[in-house]
Amino acid sequence: MTNTEVNAPVRINPTTWNLGFHYDQAQLRPAPSQLLTVAGQGPIDADGAFLHAGDVAAQMALAVANVEDLLARGGMDLRDVLRLTIYVTDMDAALGAYGSLVERLAALGATPPATLVEVRRLAIPGMAVEIDATAGR
Repeated sequence: MTNTEVNAPVRINPTTWNLGFHYDQAQLRPAPSQLLTVAGQGPIDADGAFLHAGDVAAQMALAVANVEDLLARGGMDLRDVLRLTIYVTDMDAALGAYGSLVERLAALGATPPATLVEVRRLAIPGMAVEIDATAGR
């Protein structure tokens, strides 16, 4: 049995509407011995260049990939995420593109509590998606 299985969260979902978005309304977990905080990740490549202007789906996919990269560098993956916050500048476009995040979560059976927030703008002009995370193991 892996550490992740031993510390599997107790999923708390008094209703089921959220399950299609692949997140839990709440989770009860043992206190982690390690905590990884991931600053907001957007559609930025390894050289620091902003990519995919005007393509919310591609921005969402790259932001998720960047979060996953940092999690891996910390010895974790999406199953270890305690909380996700997704900031977007266009809620309708983000909901249309949300499938790329759901796909990655579903691939690992991860259902972290998540909040999707529409904001007026993000730090880089043209950036439509930014994701931050807190993970623990």
